[in-house]
Amino acid sequence: MAEQPGNQTPDTPQVSETELRDLKVDELRQRAKEAGVSGASNLKKEELVEAIAQQSGGGSGAASGGGERGDDDLGAGPDDGRVRQGPEASRSLDYSQKVTSTDDEPEREGRSLATTHHEVIREWAEARGGRPATVDGTEHGDHLGVLRFDFGESTDRLREVTWDEWFETFDARRLNFIYQETRTDGAQSNFFRLDNPEREDG
Repeated sequence: MAEQPGNQTPDTPQVSETELRDLKVDELRQRAKEAGVSGASNLKKEELVEAIAQQSGGGSGAASGGGERGDDDLGAGPDDGRVRQGPEASRSLDYSQKVTSTDDEPEREGRSLATTHHEVIREWAEARGGRPATVDGTEHGDHLGVLRFDFGESTDRLREVTWDEWFETFDARRLNFIYQETRTDGAQSNFFRLDNPEREDG
């Protein structure tokens, strides 16, 4: 009989990644929490599979809290998701629902939302096929220029960067992320803007 595909992660013989991939995301998150994986509620399905396999086999890395921090555990950021205040804060910030956790839900369809929570921002962008990017030609020395998301539009002006680079610049400039999850009709919205409370144009 041919060998069944199973665990592809070294040193984790007791865990079948094939079996894990058959589980629903909620079931994977429960298994991850039981295995002691940190940040399980923020991980995508494939990240959960890998994290459970690593943790169950005693592996190390971002999923088990050791090694170099990767893009799969961004966390809340230095302000714990709270919006930043300043003399030039956008008026729309006052009217936006503040989001400080990935568990926060909009109060209604089309609600304007605001956050600095790294994982909330990443999940929002990735749900729309967005990747972190900067606008070429707007750099300041070694620092990234204007921050954007690349949604796969036909433009050669955007240069993809890592989430770590994107958020390092986002935090250094003390920006707020103002966005919508849905339009008033309930359809998914891609609207967002970066607000700098210390300068009129973020």
